[in-house]
Amino acid sequence: MTQPSGTVLVIGATSDIGRAIAEQLASQGCSLQLAGRDLARLEREAHHLRDWWSAAVSVHGCDVQAVDAGISLLDELEPLPEVAVCVVGRLGHQRDAETRPAEAESVMRANYLGPALLLGALAERFEQRGAGVIVGISSVAGERGRASNYVYGSAKAGLSAFLSGLRSRLAPANVHVVTVKPGFVHSRMTAGLTLPAPLTASPTEVADRVVEAIRKRRDVIYVRRVWHPIMLAIRAIPEGVFKRLKL
Repeated sequence: MTQPSGTVLVIGATSDIGRAIAEQLASQGCSLQLAGRDLARLEREAHHLRDWWSAAVSVHGCDVQAVDAGISLLDELEPLPEVAVCVVGRLGHQRDAETRPAEAESVMRANYLGPALLLGALAERFEQRGAGVIVGISSVAGERGRASNYVYGSAKAGLSAFLSGLRSRLAPANVHVVTVKPGFVHSRMTAGLTLPAPLTASPTEVADRVVEAIRKRRDVIYVRRVWHPIMLAIRAIPEGVFKRLKL
């Protein structure tokens, strides 16, 4: 089991988690390809990584919600990365998603359809090459639909299922797929929310676990291991009881 090496693509690299993952990998000598919608912020992050770790960094504009985003991005990457990490996601607001179809669609595209289409395009190229690692950031919210965030949760459930199928399909081609379920994370996405400290990770903690999962070729990980028994218990609650809970 060796540390990640070579070239790593980070999709959603201006997010707090994306930045932490990029920093962790740059500190280990990886070359980086940073992708996202905000080129100015990507350039600032690239400058930081070059200054601190003398990392080789390129930046690439990519709006994952666009149908052809994956093909457009991959066509400009040179070289094709050894590892790709997709950190794209959007929490949104459940009530807005219930009452505004455009908001629901945006949350679903950001958390499932966009990442799945992009990673599917990447999978084709990794499969043809016969090597590679794909990491997708999903969520514990996808394990069971809750009234408080079922639009977001349903999209993450779709992404988890997609990554599971991709993992089975690509295993014979020596392409490994990792599903990461962070749980609560202190980040811009959760700003303003009251989060339980024992269940809440930092972006750096997420980055550490992602790099460990790549190194050890894990299939599915919870960033904080306490989530495993919690989600096991939640999945076991009978539906008749679950629908009466305020979750």
